[in-house]
Amino acid sequence: MLDITCILIFFLIITSFSPSASLMAAYNLTLPGQHPNPEAVALQVHSIVNASLSRLLSTRRKLLSTCETGNPIDDCWRCDTNWQLNRQRLADCGIGFGQYALGGKGGRYYVVTDSSDPDPVNPPPGTLRYGVIQAEPLWIVFASSMLIHLSEELIFNSYKTLDGRGANVHITGGGCITLQYISNVIIHNIHIHHCYQSGETNIRSSPSHFGWRTLSDGDGISIFGSRDIWIDHCSLSHCKDGLIDAVMGSTGITISNNHFSHHNEVMLLGHSDDYLPDSGMQVTIAFNHFGKKLIQRMPRCRRGYIHVVNNDFTRWEMYAIGGSGNPTINSQGNRYIAPFDRNAKEVTKRVDTSEEKWRNWNWRSEGDVLANGAYFVASGEGVEVKYEKAYSVEPKSANFLDQITMNAGVLVGRGSSSGKWTASGNVTGDDDGNYLMAISGDPDDYDGDYAGGYMLCPKSILLYYLLAMLTLMLL
Repeated sequence: MLDITCILIFFLIITSFSPSASLMAAYNLTLPGQHPNPEAVALQVHSIVNASLSRLLSTRRKLLSTCETGNPIDDCWRCDTNWQLNRQRLADCGIGFGQYALGGKGGRYYVVTDSSDPDPVNPPPGTLRYGVIQAEPLWIVFASSMLIHLSEELIFNSYKTLDGRGANVHITGGGCITLQYISNVIIHNIHIHHCYQSGETNIRSSPSHFGWRTLSDGDGISIFGSRDIWIDHCSLSHCKDGLIDAVMGSTGITISNNHFSHHNEVMLLGHSDDYLPDSGMQVTIAFNHFGKKLIQRMPRCRRGYIHVVNNDFTRWEMYAIGGSGNPTINSQGNRYIAPFDRNAKEVTKRVDTSEEKWRNWNWRSEGDVLANGAYFVASGEGVEVKYEKAYSVEPKSANFLDQITMNAGVLVGRGSSSGKWTASGNVTGDDDGNYLMAISGDPDDYDGDYAGGYMLCPKSILLYYLLAMLTLMLL
């Protein structure tokens, strides 16, 4: 039975959620593809989330049949009972700074039929490597579930979508994924794990070029001097260096709906404190679950403009969000559950920087839930001032966090063939669009215990619907 404390806590959160505030300005330094108004993009994320939640509430008389979750990305395509007949619609569902990533939209479909990676210079047709190096836009899908063990880092060309929906696709091995000096890539619904250093060999990056590669870092996904990148519904863990690193002037990036676990340095944004082009970097981190056995860097930011919104952070071991080089960090509507270690309760960490320097950095926390003693050290101009007039609609934020992030990570079909690539394209789901279900969430992330008086309540969609209805009646 659900503890009455949970109900009271959620009711108080919903009825007393603090007003939203305007966003800090980004640096004036521009990069190719940089959005001219980052505040507008951050505002748009909140507006889209609110619109999706509003649609959910407007159907309160059909609570048990609606497929909408309040997650605007998922609600954009998962409610279509024939989504597999129009896979490229996914490219229209992005939000945040990476929303302009086209991937392979408008291009041909390329079907991966061969899970091997025998030759990084002359990959055979049918392999994943052969598809990602092509010069033309391609929407890459998989004929079946497969484990792809890379012999060397997988170097993408521009305008590619990696669409693992309907299959259970794992990428491991050397590298793993490298996005270097390219644009317009979407990586969706892929397991990426156990990536290690490789290199000191020739690797092909396009049909007309291959070259010598030095030793790689062993990142899960390395974004290097690239723009318009969207990473969605992936599960990442157990890599040599970072799970996702974005450096050397990369910008226009959205990292959403992913599940991160079992790793030390999770995410690095920015090459170095002294690399000025990263001052224009713009990254949206939304709807992710930072789960079991993570230590630090969720993310670690050097310069840039980072919007961290509606994520679930579960018991980091050192800190959650860190930075140096004066980044702008906007944390809104997240849940931070601190570890039991009394020395690791702080969400934030200014790395190798004196307070005299970081006190003017723009780091803010708006509408975040801080549990088990977690605390966020804000800084910058106007930290205590609220900017409720800066938004068109008040965000629902942490009130609906369980619902928004409930499917973070890879989704797989309920049946043996649901959503897989088929020539006839006649795969269907149920009336509510429930073709896919999340499998990457680790139940040990939420063990139902008390954390310093904060009850980790069971995830109950119906509970949130009922509370939402009650809130509407009280308005």
